[in-house]
Amino acid sequence: MDYSTNDSKSTSKKKVVAVVGGGLVGALNACYFAKRGFQVEVFESREDIRQAKIVKGRSINLALSHRGRQALKQVGMEDTIVSKGIPMHSRMIHSLNGTQSPIPYGKKGQYILSVDRANLNKELLSAAETYSTLKLNFAHKLLNWSTETGAMTFLRADGAKEEILADLIVGCDGAFSAIRKQFLRQSRFNFSQTYIPHGYLELTMPPINGEFAMKPNYLHIWPRNTFMMIALPNLDKTFTCTLFMPFDEFENVTTGDQVTEFFQKYFPDAIPLIGADALKRDYFRLPAQAMVSVKCSPYHLSDKCVLMGDAAHAVVPFYGQGMNAGFEDCLVFNEIMDQLNEDFSAVLPEYTRVRVPDDHAIADLAMYNYVEMRSHVNSKWFLFRKYVDNFLHIIMPRTIIPLYTMVTFTRTRYHEAVKRWHWQDKVINQGLLCVAASVVGGSYLLVRYPPNMPNISIEQLWTRLQALKSPF
Repeated sequence: MDYSTNDSKSTSKKKVVAVVGGGLVGALNACYFAKRGFQVEVFESREDIRQAKIVKGRSINLALSHRGRQALKQVGMEDTIVSKGIPMHSRMIHSLNGTQSPIPYGKKGQYILSVDRANLNKELLSAAETYSTLKLNFAHKLLNWSTETGAMTFLRADGAKEEILADLIVGCDGAFSAIRKQFLRQSRFNFSQTYIPHGYLELTMPPINGEFAMKPNYLHIWPRNTFMMIALPNLDKTFTCTLFMPFDEFENVTTGDQVTEFFQKYFPDAIPLIGADALKRDYFRLPAQAMVSVKCSPYHLSDKCVLMGDAAHAVVPFYGQGMNAGFEDCLVFNEIMDQLNEDFSAVLPEYTRVRVPDDHAIADLAMYNYVEMRSHVNSKWFLFRKYVDNFLHIIMPRTIIPLYTMVTFTRTRYHEAVKRWHWQDKVINQGLLCVAASVVGGSYLLVRYPPNMPNISIEQLWTRLQALKSPF
């Protein structure tokens, strides 16, 4: 079979790029390198997800936004993926009393897309497979690799070991990266991982009479201050509900009756939609899963290896940017490859210089947004500020840009978005303070020094007003 139609450059290049990890970022990255004509070998420790009867791993729904779409667009995948996503224009806030209130994500026409993780991974692997210079290797577990030579040793499913020599190793093997272990042995490599005290548990909300149980074009949120539940729509008319809660709280719910009691207290409107029996059954199907945030620096070792995606910067899922940031890694690296003529010795350190501050910024923002989603959305001040920010953005679109808009609907660098957000916040708060001070001061002066008003009745005032009317 001839796949050469997808190769945009000559395949005379003999450099071998080994992409370790066949997940979302690894599969997309493989497309980028193959499109440039490199010999690409992808190594994934799991079996081929496209043939697996049961898909293992995380299943939290993904929110695809501008950064991710731009990265997909460069390899011709945007339209395919967007066609299999569901637009979400607003958050839909579910209060305890059952009322629902939408909070738009941005201006009219702006939305994020709910996409299925497994389907997206399958599509990207199939796209990668169309390049004649690319080979997918499944059930290959990395045992070791050399920082000096680029030699790697893999354990295959049949128990045999396989060695490969690569000119560039790209670590896309997730938050617990085997590639990154070698970085930890190097001098001046900074690394931190933080587990948050909250876990997550997934439930399914089935269709009702063949239709969505709730309005589909929203990201539904049940904010309850110290915990929350969210629901994202799927193409099969189900919703994937994810309960985020401190592990201590999960441990307090140990029986079916306690599950029912807990949901009746905090999420009463969700019980008939999920189903009382299904709720009690699914709640205990899997234990609550942990969430980790990973930061490290630098992202490269000499000209031999580079980290991308969760291997470089795992983030908690509360800004919907984990996948988008990982996809943007691929896009940024590709842009730097263009600028520096594919010279790995120059490209890798420049990629670290450009990308580290941005990925650290989105990791911090994701932590902040969890507090916003579970608590701040209940605050009248928060809602007021959202309206103020959006109003100012409408009348001064280049001066005031809401943080969420910068992060989700533009490619403004993450760390620059944070800086601008802090500046805008300071300016707007000072402006509101001045307005409040003026109102209070004016009210005081009116009370303290009332103007001399004529003693006139309402009837007399009305007569005078009528006399002012034009006779025409």
